[in-house]
This record gives sequence, C-alpha cells and structure tokens, in this order.
Amino acid sequence: MDPKTLRTTFGRFATGVTVVTCRSSDGEPHGATVTAFMPVSLDPPLITVALTRTSRACTYLNGAPFAVNVLAADQIDVAMNFAGRPSADPIRWAPGPTAPVLAGTAATLSCRPHRTDDGGDHLLFLGEVVAAETATRSPLLFADSAFVEVGRPAADAVWAGSCDDPHSGWFDATSEFTPISARPAAPVAGTGPHNGRP
Repeated sequence: MDPKTLRTTFGRFATGVTVVTCRSSDGEPHGATVTAFMPVSLDPPLITVALTRTSRACTYLNGAPFAVNVLAADQIDVAMNFAGRPSADPIRWAPGPTAPVLAGTAATLSCRPHRTDDGGDHLLFLGEVVAAETATRSPLLFADSAFVEVGRPAADAVWAGSCDDPHSGWFDATSEFTPISARPAAPVAGTGPHNGRP
C-alpha cells in the first residue's frame, strides 16, 4: 500500500480537530494536535486518541491522565501551535479535573487512563471520561489537508428520531426479536403432481 495514497484517502474522512493535553515529565502543561480521536463507549464512558509513537506526548501519556480539547472554529492558531508552529499569541491554559485544559474550546473531555494499545506506527490511548464540558461555539473541522468550518445541513432529515437513533438506544430492554418465518417455496412449472399438465 502506497503511504501517500493511503494518507490522501484517510484525508477524505472529515474529522474534528482536538488538542490532547497532559503534563510533561517536569510537570509543565503539554499538548499535541490530534485528529485521530474517537468516542468509544457510553457505559463505561470511554474515548480513544491515536498519537505517533515518536511524539513527545506519547512519552507523557502512558498511564497518565489527560484531556481532549475539541477546538472551536476560530482556534486554527491553537491547532497549529500544538502541531509544531508556535502561535504569536500566548496559549490560554486552565486547570482541569485530570490535566490542564485549553480555554475557549468547543468542548473538553477530561480523562483518566484506561489502557494503551498498539496501533502500528501510533499508540492508542484509551481514556475513561470523568468530566465533560461543552460550549455553544462551532467546532473546527479538518478534511483534505485543510481546516474547514461547519456548513449548512446536507439534508432536512435529522438523525434523532430515526429507527437507529443512538440517543434513545439501538434497542431497549423490552425489544423482542421474532425470526422471520420461512415462506413455502412457490411451485416451479413442470413439477408437482400434475407435471405441469392441467
């Protein structure tokens, strides 16, 4: 598999932009811009982030608490700062329940460590969410190697209220499943007691 082709293909999947924050080995706030973030479970509340094995954040995150900061649409400079291009403006930090967090974000998930798994050239850090905060600010998105903003709805249809609405659960405790009864096969012409004759 050609890595460039694979990277381009992965880039077709639009994602939010997060900064994973923790403390460095000397206790200072540290962050890394991450688009490979995914909610995993509601019960228990779990999320996962994937970080390049060679990143400094990997050396700080194993077995350590961290926070996932979902960046707002006007925080491109913050995303670039933690991707290696320092911002001209100072980064606004705030104390968090488990690790330092960033101010002005669209949402923040504070986590305690749950497990670390192998992810090839990345490490997968599974965290248990202990606190979640949201704001009314629109999130920053990333697609095709560019930052984008949330646009208008793609259709009038909404997910809530559909048969597969995750807000009310895929199936509740009262759901019953009855096997579909097999229908008798229709007779094929030329077969049966009359051999196709009247």
